[in-house]
Amino acid sequence: MDEELSDPRDEQAPGPVVVGVDDTRHGRQAVEWGAAEAVRLGAPLRLVTASGLVGENLPGRKGRDRRLHEVLAGARTAAVAAGAVGVTTALRSGYPADVLADESRAARLVVVGDRGASRLEGVLAGSVAVPLLGRAECPVVVVRGRPLGAGVAAGLPVVVGLDGTPAADAVLEVGLDLAAVRGAELVALHCAAQPVAGSAVDGSAVDGSAVGRSAVDGLVAARAAGRGVPVRVVSGTERPGDLLLAEAQRAQLVVVGSRGRGDLAGLLLGSVSTELVHRAGCPVVVVGPLARRPVPVR
Repeated sequence: MDEELSDPRDEQAPGPVVVGVDDTRHGRQAVEWGAAEAVRLGAPLRLVTASGLVGENLPGRKGRDRRLHEVLAGARTAAVAAGAVGVTTALRSGYPADVLADESRAARLVVVGDRGASRLEGVLAGSVAVPLLGRAECPVVVVRGRPLGAGVAAGLPVVVGLDGTPAADAVLEVGLDLAAVRGAELVALHCAAQPVAGSAVDGSAVDGSAVGRSAVDGLVAARAAGRGVPVRVVSGTERPGDLLLAEAQRAQLVVVGSRGRGDLAGLLLGSVSTELVHRAGCPVVVVGPLARRPVPVR
């Protein structure tokens, strides 16, 4: 049964930052990051956990629900202490990826923690983050990498991986919004290396021709005009995933697109977004195929 303090689907209210909550270190890091982001965006914060069980009368359901309510209460206390306002909580029946996909319909961002699984473990163990990428109707943030103090993070850029596809426009819009609210530089990564035959780049690799670079330059300039965000385009000849992983070591966020092929397809075909979700040194924002709208800022 859901526990709600307000209806997140009220069209008159601003969309919340939704955080998937669990009782792990990674879950607590997601709450801390989501609370800080809600403050930056001037958005309400919605903390959600999923029972993972279907049916009200299954053995152990009441005890499990009691524990999840305690986890939510602790997360709410931490979020309020971090300055978040308009904090609501919900315990929902169902599996986490299903619940968060539904929550994404009314959210600005959905935030989840990284459990540190390898790519293969993520496939076999049913990682929440990757199955969510192709289904979410807003950008998904996977909180991972080294913890950074506010002062350190403020001096680092937001990195976006772009190509010449229509998806690149949405990725750039999300990157610009998140850079603007941070007062950060935006680095648009243009990969000059061509993908090998049969590989999938999930909107993160870029046409390496002069035409491709020109298109990226033009897209960045047009979208950044009047936004007050300093931008620069960076090129490289390495594999797209390697370039983005390197940039993630000196970024506060990396923003990429995804075609929503799922984790197993990503493992076999070389999905850049999936690789970043499991290996990046900073939080990763993934704009999936259904998340084609910018992140509203105040």
